[in-house]
Amino acid sequence: MFDKYMIVEDTLRNVVDGDRVTGFELGVRLPYYRGLGLSMVEDVQVTVDGETAPVSAVSLTVHGNTYKLTDLPGIFDDRWEMGEVATVAVDKPGGLGRGEHSVAVRERLRISYMPVPGGGADQKVLTLRD
Repeated sequence: MFDKYMIVEDTLRNVVDGDRVTGFELGVRLPYYRGLGLSMVEDVQVTVDGETAPVSAVSLTVHGNTYKLTDLPGIFDDRWEMGEVATVAVDKPGGLGRGEHSVAVRERLRISYMPVPGGGADQKVLTLRD
């Protein structure tokens, strides 16, 4: 429904731990008109320049709480609200190079009243300035 608003412009950056670049992150929103419990977020697929990140390398930070994507099915006491910008981080030693990158995000959501999975997809060209 709100696919074109999923990827937040100007949020792509490398993640630095000490003197090492350990991955990259970007801001994303739900493509849905209501918030959802995190256990209902079935997948957040991140593809950069044609390379899809493995599920085990992806984490989601919502209002300061960080969860591995693989842990979301068991998170019953936290929510991602409509319009709230979450941070999706991908473990990737060395991160991304400076410049433009084609970024695609696909979210699969379990909506209680829908018989099929919901969600959406967005793709944008983002510039890494770090």
